[in-house]
Amino acid sequence: MAAQQPPAPDSASPALGRSLLWPAAAVGLGFLLVYNSFDASAGVQPPPVVSPVPAATAPATPVPSVSGGTERPGLSRSEPERLVIREIAVDAPFTPLSIGPSGRLDPPPANDKNLVGWFKDGATPGERGTSVVAGHVDTKTGPAVFLYLRTLKKGSTVDITRDDGVVATFKVDTVETFSKADFPSDRVYDDNGTAQLRLITCGGEYDRKAKDYKDNVVVFAHLDSAEKS
Repeated sequence: MAAQQPPAPDSASPALGRSLLWPAAAVGLGFLLVYNSFDASAGVQPPPVVSPVPAATAPATPVPSVSGGTERPGLSRSEPERLVIREIAVDAPFTPLSIGPSGRLDPPPANDKNLVGWFKDGATPGERGTSVVAGHVDTKTGPAVFLYLRTLKKGSTVDITRDDGVVATFKVDTVETFSKADFPSDRVYDDNGTAQLRLITCGGEYDRKAKDYKDNVVVFAHLDSAEKS
């Protein structure tokens, strides 16, 4: 899916509830991440949430000024403020996302097509662990922030400005498309002890009956460098 050319917006297709469905179990992070379309329903038990490590005790490494060509173990905890992916013209602010009463991760507001969300009870971008960032591919008003996410390639870079003034640069390892019916939770959310980033949106065919996309596009990336802005 990542190799396909981005489609032109389909004005005839329903746009309400375009969002991603995350798997019923996120092995490695220790919580369930389910992000469902607004008017589709799925019975999902509320997930256990892992409390973040307090900033004062979070393990960290010094801020590197240049890329060392290896995966960084992680920075101190700090909330993200802005996501920039120059290759696909993304420049968007963040909003924190949490698990709602239904057991699903609340999506970013659908009335703002240039907004991304991060799971606030997981690792912050650049912190050791797997940080999860979600964005819409489209909304009821048209194309949204992650419309071209699937066109990223190995070696593409993703910059995240954090509250502590550090710009964390992630390098893409791979971009893959998975069926929501057979989502590889253990692989996507695995914590290998380094600072990892996952960018997730919808992809594949749109199911008009279910009012949801059938697949998820997942960008796998690792912390490559970081410096003060």
